[in-house]
Amino acid sequence: MLRLWSLMVASTVRNPRKSLLTVGSVAVSLCLLSVLAAAYRSLFLEPESAPAEALRLVTHHRVSITQPMPVSFLPKIRSTPGVVDSMIWQWFGGTYRDARDPRNFFARFAVEPARFFRIKPEVELPDDQKVAFQHTRSSSIVGRTLAARFGWKVGDRITLVGDIFPVTVELTIVGIYSNPDEEENLYFDYEYLRQLLIAAGQSSRADTVGVFLTAADRPQDVGPIAAAIDKQFEDSPAPTKSESERMWQLSFVSFLGNLQLFLISISAALTFTILLVSGNTISMSVRERTREVGILKTLGFTREMILGMFMGETVLMSIAGAIAGVLLGAVLAVGIRYSGTPFATLRLGFSAGVAGFVIAIAVLIGVLSSFIPARQAARSQILDALRYSG
Repeated sequence: MLRLWSLMVASTVRNPRKSLLTVGSVAVSLCLLSVLAAAYRSLFLEPESAPAEALRLVTHHRVSITQPMPVSFLPKIRSTPGVVDSMIWQWFGGTYRDARDPRNFFARFAVEPARFFRIKPEVELPDDQKVAFQHTRSSSIVGRTLAARFGWKVGDRITLVGDIFPVTVELTIVGIYSNPDEEENLYFDYEYLRQLLIAAGQSSRADTVGVFLTAADRPQDVGPIAAAIDKQFEDSPAPTKSESERMWQLSFVSFLGNLQLFLISISAALTFTILLVSGNTISMSVRERTREVGILKTLGFTREMILGMFMGETVLMSIAGAIAGVLLGAVLAVGIRYSGTPFATLRLGFSAGVAGFVIAIAVLIGVLSSFIPARQAARSQILDALRYSG
């Protein structure tokens, strides 16, 4: 068996250019597959990243998240049994610098600073910066990653030109927060936005909001609380839909259609394409080595040994390509995560599960693509193989 392994390794590296091209083609393809697998895991398989996330639910208009709801709903939501607290969670949008540059994109939310840290306890901020955020009307806090991207520091001023709201927001950074799961948002005081809307003659819009973010006492209370909130407002002019924070995040993905089926289909098509390319490459390689097969049989190699040797070579190159592909995919995922584009919200992260899945696919591709050519080589007759001239 040791002799077979040494032969497999020697055969794999004896033509470095051909081996590198084969491994490279597999690596590029499996790089894309690994990114797709990481995206699927992030969207559909990854549990709530923080314990507090499992306690939160989001309430928005049943028709669409673009439809407003009265701010007067908030006291009724807070009085719902099982609710710890609830606050306004208003997407502001707006333009920072040049809207045509995707690097200037980041999420901007108007919130209630007095309740913010109770509902999102995973957001870490020094006490003095918390106080400044809660008591300075035009203050804002930004994530550490976002601050590093733009070179912001405490005391800097930011101007956001409204697009959804016809106002310009002048903000001062009073804190830079840390959060193990998200450090790319900007938060400012909703009351500041409300006063700007009133001054701009938009009083009706000042009394409406897009989303309420609520914290439950226990994870098992989230479902009953959501049902109780929606029942309260089912006959109102603005019926609501309440759901867990995780489901709300996935609802944005649903705008693209059945993304789950899309990712599976693309991954399957990519795997099938790699299988065809790999099968064609291995077939040509085995055909070029027909005389070698005859010599090996003359030296006493059995059919099983030749079959195992050819298949083993292919699997070795597939695994090498998979390892390179996973490393490339991890680098690409990091680039996407910190790109500042809307795709950064996917929070792509590689895990042992993703790497293991890609390597398992590589092994499967190696076995399937090499079995038929290797079997034909193993079954060839010695004289026919030695007479082969290519």
